[in-house]
Amino acid sequence: MSKFKERLGKLSPKKRLYALETLPGHLAESVQGERLHQLLTDFDFIEAKLDAVGVQALIEDYDLARVSDFLLSEEQAGTLKLIQGAIRKSAHILERDKTQLAGHLWSRLVDFEIPEIQGIVEQAKQSRSSPCLWPLRTNLERANEGALRTLVGHTNVVKAVAIAPDGKTAISASDDTTLKIWDTETGR
Repeated sequence: MSKFKERLGKLSPKKRLYALETLPGHLAESVQGERLHQLLTDFDFIEAKLDAVGVQALIEDYDLARVSDFLLSEEQAGTLKLIQGAIRKSAHILERDKTQLAGHLWSRLVDFEIPEIQGIVEQAKQSRSSPCLWPLRTNLERANEGALRTLVGHTNVVKAVAIAPDGKTAISASDDTTLKIWDTETGR
């Protein structure tokens, strides 16, 4: 059990939720970049935040770290981008089943030879209380490749997708006779 999980477990449910919602913002506002980086590379924080607040708030914490006033090293910023990418690509699954987090992070990040990434995948592997099979290599699209996010919501086959010139909006058309307008950053 990590120190973060241990400290979080000592809080009342109300204080735990408050900490998970606000801690990354407080660290960013008080220019504690190293502590924020440590938090965002801790599997126990990622799992607790996802469980308590949801996938979109977790994704936004990584944005907060990368655009704050403090400067992360290029390596730290790259590491956070990879983790955020893995979470973003798995968001459509994690919104429905938060227990898939460990498997999805492992399956998207295990090939990256970055100490913080390897720490997360090892924590993810150890978090499983029941036996399971772990792939030796990534078996899902890697965090830095391909699509940024999966858009879920039509009830039938999607026939076409158009992206606005600014890249922030997408429109999808489906055989269910609907059009959906998407915010590509949030997936809503």
